[in-house]
Amino acid sequence: MSETAGGLQIRGLRVVFDGFVAVDGVDLDVAPGDLRFLIGPNGAGKTTLVDAVTGLVKATGSARFGEQELLGRDVHRIARLGVGRTFQTAALFEELTVLQNLDIAAGAGRSPWTMLRRRGAVPDDVAQALETIGLTDRRDAPAGTLAHGQKQWLEIGMLLVQNARLLLLDEPVAGMSHEEREATGELLGKVASDRTVVVIEHDMDFLRRFARTVTVLHAGKVLSEGTVAQVQADPKVQEVYLGHATGEPVAQEVEA
Repeated sequence: MSETAGGLQIRGLRVVFDGFVAVDGVDLDVAPGDLRFLIGPNGAGKTTLVDAVTGLVKATGSARFGEQELLGRDVHRIARLGVGRTFQTAALFEELTVLQNLDIAAGAGRSPWTMLRRRGAVPDDVAQALETIGLTDRRDAPAGTLAHGQKQWLEIGMLLVQNARLLLLDEPVAGMSHEEREATGELLGKVASDRTVVVIEHDMDFLRRFARTVTVLHAGKVLSEGTVAQVQADPKVQEVYLGHATGEPVAQEVEA
């Protein structure tokens, strides 16, 4: 994947709801292979920005994935360009098995019978996704019986079999145990080895462990950007989160 093909470039992104400016001229560059964490106080515009990139809300400006402009396209057309997103609650077919969920996600051009029947042979892309998300041994389990963390991993796997090259994940570790968070961080690192990943997150321990770069939004604008250490040491970030510039790294008080 070339850099041109895999990077996200946002320029002057603006979203207005009934006169309220939710995203106010954001510029953002996410390089191919980055694991970018997007944080900020409630109302900072994080989810709205992702909604704009994925076609769920109207926006002005530009959001380009590789050579393709995303703004103004329908949701399904954006997905076909390799842009995938998850929500805080996993969207799965809970009565169907893990394998069937992946089959359906990968199922363009396959008949419903092929996708839903029990079979011994598993397509290579589906088998690879099962291995990547660590659910090979649960492939025949109904998705509804999975643990909370496993459901999130399955949803990520569904994006992988759709060949999503840009993954936008909304608080993927919310409600997870410590062990699940660690496994999710390792999974995101693997996924980002040949894809671009943007994570909306509020768990600062998780961010410190796994983020490669961080963008802080505040009042619909980019407040700070850089490595975890750079962002935590930024007086502007401390001012927003703690109410005053302390000169000390931002700690657990930071919320997304």
